[in-house]
Amino acid sequence: MRIVLADMPWSTVDAPSLSLGVLKRRVLDVFPGDEVEVVHANLDYIDWVDAHVGFSFEEYDTFVSSFFSGHSEWIFSAALNERARWKVEEYTAFLDGSVPEPMLAKATQLHELAPRFIEEIAARIVDMEPQVAGFTATFAQNAAALAAAREIKRLAPEIVVVFGGPNCEGRQGAAMHRNFPFVDFVVRGEGELAFPRLLEAIRGGDAEAAAIPGLCWRGPAGESVTNTEEARPLPPGALVTPDFGDYFERHARSVAGAWVEPRLTVEGSRGCWWGEKHHCTFCGLNGSLMQFRSKDPGAFVEEILGLVERHRILDVWVTDNILDMAYLSSMAPRLRESGYDLRIGYEIKSNLRRDQLEILRSAGISYVQPGVENLSSSVLTLMDKGVSGCLNVRLLRDSETVGINLNWNYLYGFPGESEADYDNVIDQVPALHHLMPPSNATRIKVERFSPYFDRPELGFGELRPAAHYFHIYDLPEAELADLVYVFDSPHRGIGAGCLDRLRAAVAAWKDAYPRSRLTHCDLGDHIVLVDTRPGFSWGVLDLTDPLEVTVFRLLDSPHSAAGLARKTGAAQERIDALVTEWRALGVIFCDAGQAVHVAPAAANQDLLRLEGENLGRGEPLVPALGQAVAAR
Repeated sequence: MRIVLADMPWSTVDAPSLSLGVLKRRVLDVFPGDEVEVVHANLDYIDWVDAHVGFSFEEYDTFVSSFFSGHSEWIFSAALNERARWKVEEYTAFLDGSVPEPMLAKATQLHELAPRFIEEIAARIVDMEPQVAGFTATFAQNAAALAAAREIKRLAPEIVVVFGGPNCEGRQGAAMHRNFPFVDFVVRGEGELAFPRLLEAIRGGDAEAAAIPGLCWRGPAGESVTNTEEARPLPPGALVTPDFGDYFERHARSVAGAWVEPRLTVEGSRGCWWGEKHHCTFCGLNGSLMQFRSKDPGAFVEEILGLVERHRILDVWVTDNILDMAYLSSMAPRLRESGYDLRIGYEIKSNLRRDQLEILRSAGISYVQPGVENLSSSVLTLMDKGVSGCLNVRLLRDSETVGINLNWNYLYGFPGESEADYDNVIDQVPALHHLMPPSNATRIKVERFSPYFDRPELGFGELRPAAHYFHIYDLPEAELADLVYVFDSPHRGIGAGCLDRLRAAVAAWKDAYPRSRLTHCDLGDHIVLVDTRPGFSWGVLDLTDPLEVTVFRLLDSPHSAAGLARKTGAAQERIDALVTEWRALGVIFCDAGQAVHVAPAAANQDLLRLEGENLGRGEPLVPALGQAVAAR
């Protein structure tokens, strides 16, 4: 059997599709005689647009990052709905000037060209004469993938069209199958077992579509039938090494090859061990399969190093939603001993200590998404994050010390938050100007599968499909409510005035970071701090008083004033005065009755950090799975 798997726009162009790499490997393991080819239509699209009207990295980056506003999917809506200039005027009015005119003009131009690209890519897939054409649907891929599937069915009705991926989870997959009759099957959930069973059924074997858990299939009259999903997740031993085929050679030939260096994508685990106990209220990750599973650490290291050696790529992005803490003592030392100069990205929980960060850095894990997301303990409690504001600041500080670069967003808009939660932080932001700033201050969106979506009593009881979906799909609202991932809701939390202050503080932080330094050097009997932050007039602070030295060392981790007094035996009044003084000098960060010092240990920070125009080049083009408001 010949199978073609397509990775449509707008997936990231600096890494191959992990899901298609895994499926290719799994199919070839089960059916060694089959032919499986991956069409990198995301790269094809960049080259096609560049040849027709020109395409810049900045333009592509804007569109690929627009999942929550819908720009990228709207570009393919004319092709999906088979109507020229589909809702151009309506969509322009909906944007109401929020998009710069040049980008809107480019989007409209690409919108008008999209049907031609879809016709060409569908014809190419048909010319490959597959029995099965499979599409992965993640982030903003739905419109392009569905449009291509429709055209494939028009050209060659005998080709079996199969969809899978995160956009096909739960009711989403059932709605996709129900509303788009040219889709023959939708695989919901993990596909490593279901997809080979489906291929066996298609080739006329013993397997039957009706017996495959989670599958959506057509009945005798073409009606949509939805099987119950499998409640048990795949065991870690069933997670296979991906086969990326010719992706890296194709990337080198693409316009994208001049934009960004490629990276490998791998997975060491699925699910979230924190989410199993405390599902973060805003997080829609993992769908119905939250159960945490991780690969054997030795096998995972062999997988990474095998891919590195095969493809000669040292940049690796791990798609795990959260680091398996056992990997610190198992996987990380093996990577450190490999001898490769690896540059690995990972998602971690923000309560890691400095010694744990040092272990990661020594293993080549130099870029992390730490899930910081707010610096107020009160708001973090509303999120059910299991960390405090001071712990998050400690993470920012210690990452500077060990040379790990961070990517994080400052989230707001939670039911129950107050302006006081933000004003306390905003007042102290100048003390943090030397630490990695957030990329943006972003209002949370209600995501399917999140507690905010499933439990209206948490504060978001009035939900509608996000408005941009009405300009992409020609479907009634009731069907959109099952199909889409992001929902509009009444604004909660802080008002406009506080929001303006927060945004101004974040903007000032980002502006000041490249020229701001604060470090400390512990010399035993005294501690020297050196400061270049623009918000403070002092340059050198020498702590020589034994009590001050002791308190500073204790504040390496968050402490209350009462705890400091108890551990030092000093009078409470003396400790309170010192906390007040150090807060005014920007030496400490205070929140929820605790304080933590904000001065990284002196360790050549100038050489370790990314800054200026390079700030955005240390991170993936598309935020990885798991980043709160920017991605699934």
